[in-house]
Amino acid sequence: MSATPRPRLRLRREHRLRAGADFVRLKAEGRRQVQGCLIFNWQPTELALNRTSRVGVVTSKALGNAVVRNRARRLLREAFRRHRFDLTRSVSAVLVARKSIVGHRYQHVEADLLKALKHAGLLKADWASKPGQEAP
Repeated sequence: MSATPRPRLRLRREHRLRAGADFVRLKAEGRRQVQGCLIFNWQPTELALNRTSRVGVVTSKALGNAVVRNRARRLLREAFRRHRFDLTRSVSAVLVARKSIVGHRYQHVEADLLKALKHAGLLKADWASKPGQEAP
């Protein structure tokens, strides 16, 4: 028999930033961390009632056609989805894809995100030394 089944860690609608004002606010007031193929803009969640981290993804037409931009969005969302419970606190974050993301595999994007989280002081200590592993 296999071990107990793991819960699905979905990135639901309430975990995504959708309003343009949120993107503008995070860029203006939030903190910024540039790492490899991404830019990580973030701000701690202010409301005590909102304990979940929220993320938005930005991809520019400078990256390439729609297929390339969609792949970049999927890679960034998946990396954040897998590690959002490894954060020391809940945040509102915007991930911006840089041109260097084109052609990268998931492992490279995940490593860059983990480095950005570590430099920002948001990554729990047990994950700061283990990039490339999925959260338990």
